[in-house]
Amino acid sequence: MTAKTSPEAPLPIRSVLQMVAQWIGKLGTIWVEGQITELTARGGTVFLTLRDPVANVSARVTCTRTVYEASVPRPVDGARVVMHVKPDFWVNKGSFSFTATEIRPVGIGELLARLERLRQVLAGEGLFNVDRKRRLPFLPSTIGLICGRDSAAERDVLENARRRWPAVRFKVEAVAVQGPYAVGEVTDALSRLDSDREVDVIIVARGGGSLEDLLPFSDESLVRAVAACRTPVVSAIGHEQDSPLLDLVADVRASTPTDAAKKVVPDVGEQLTLVRQLRDRGRRVVGGWVERELSWLASVRSRPSLADPVRELDRRAEQVDALRERSRRCLTSSLDRSSDSLEHLRARLVALSPAATLERGYAIAQRASGEVVRLARDVKPGDELTVRFSDDRVTVVARD
Repeated sequence: MTAKTSPEAPLPIRSVLQMVAQWIGKLGTIWVEGQITELTARGGTVFLTLRDPVANVSARVTCTRTVYEASVPRPVDGARVVMHVKPDFWVNKGSFSFTATEIRPVGIGELLARLERLRQVLAGEGLFNVDRKRRLPFLPSTIGLICGRDSAAERDVLENARRRWPAVRFKVEAVAVQGPYAVGEVTDALSRLDSDREVDVIIVARGGGSLEDLLPFSDESLVRAVAACRTPVVSAIGHEQDSPLLDLVADVRASTPTDAAKKVVPDVGEQLTLVRQLRDRGRRVVGGWVERELSWLASVRSRPSLADPVRELDRRAEQVDALRERSRRCLTSSLDRSSDSLEHLRARLVALSPAATLERGYAIAQRASGEVVRLARDVKPGDELTVRFSDDRVTVVARD
């Protein structure tokens, strides 16, 4: 629906408002959800404001007392409801509101069912996986704390953390922790602390409350903001039995704000005790090693070679003299045996030599070629022979 206008041909405001009323009237009746605030009744009409549970958005709603009283239980301020409404635009005042024809309270069962469906969706995306969770730093220099203004949760975290480690520092972001502004304020505080390079870990803390009070900490946008943080996040919402979705996406879940302080900050007394234990253990280990080395050194020094080195040298000199004498005796005995053997061998050679035979009166007959004549029949008359004696040789001629 577009109207052609110009500075020379403007539309009256009544025409514009009538066009808006016609366009809104085409929406018909719709179901909406929100949280009731500013509930008042005047005569037969009930006036209230329906506020979005997450965003800072609201609208005026009117209904008859009959419609209001037909809802069981009757809605009160802060209740979550679903309404069947018809949008109305009042042309005379240019105001917009809804007229409710039916009001249904949102029960705990329905809220739990919605949270379960959201949990399944986020789990399917892997936002709750253990492998994406980060370890907390051993000793954070600065801790970011998101909590309610002047809340018991803030006091519990600060007092317990400083009691455990007095030097710990905090950057506190005081925000709304329930109601329509909670999600936006917590998300903004989370973004500020996550972008601060001095902050090593972030704690989101709130005391106990009803399911409706803790609903902001199961909001999808807040859960996704925590999953996108680069800084480790600790969830400390409610008590042990409370389990908002923030507990599942956070890197560490604490049962209470006090438990969060214990998980994030080490106890100085425990650490000093551990240091003493480790120091004593190191002293025992080093002392034992020194004792073993001293015992080994004493045993080495007690050996004769180090206790009286001159005596050891004398003993070695005596051993050398004895070995030298033994070698001399062995060599002399070996030479004597070899000399005797040589004499025996020479005597045998002399006894077996032809010269010795000739000295006993024998002679050797040889032909001119040097061949020895062994038999008389081998000699023919006229053969010239050489007869060899022990001292000389004679040439003879054979006869018959």
